[in-house]
Amino acid sequence: MQRPLKITSRDFPLSEAVEAEIREKSAALENYYERLNGCEVTVHAPALKHHHKGGPFLVAIRLMVPGKELTVDHQEEEELSQAIREAFDAARRQLEDYVREQRGTVKMHESMVGHISRLERKLGYGFIETADDREIYFHCNSVLDRAFDRLEVGAEVRFAEEEGEQGPQASTVILTKLPRHEAR
Repeated sequence: MQRPLKITSRDFPLSEAVEAEIREKSAALENYYERLNGCEVTVHAPALKHHHKGGPFLVAIRLMVPGKELTVDHQEEEELSQAIREAFDAARRQLEDYVREQRGTVKMHESMVGHISRLERKLGYGFIETADDREIYFHCNSVLDRAFDRLEVGAEVRFAEEEGEQGPQASTVILTKLPRHEAR
């Protein structure tokens, strides 16, 4: 993640075991989708404000992904561990939907085809030359199916373009054809 995991507890301090559970589940989300930019988890127990014991516990999760923020609003359960599990399950489902949506977006823009013009493999980025001779930046995390290591200069790719902080960039890159190498 580009930003560190942020865990906030209202109404009561979290134990190390609970924080470890949240970190583990957050890491699992990042393993599912490498372009996850950030995750914020808020846990609270409103009953504890009024000197009652225990639940219900409420867990909210905010996931920052390219171009969007996904939110899970307060999964309420009597057991804290169950509330955390339910919230992260809901977050994973939202992340799955987001990934499917992104792949669908790429399919809608199939006309955006280019060729890899430059690769900075050690630095994790490259450039795509478009049909109209523009160069579009892309980061290794934008390449689907973990295909960055298979890319070569000249490879044909499909991509979805978006406006980045420093100009146009490819938000999603799909390797479609490697260049043919002539036999010597």
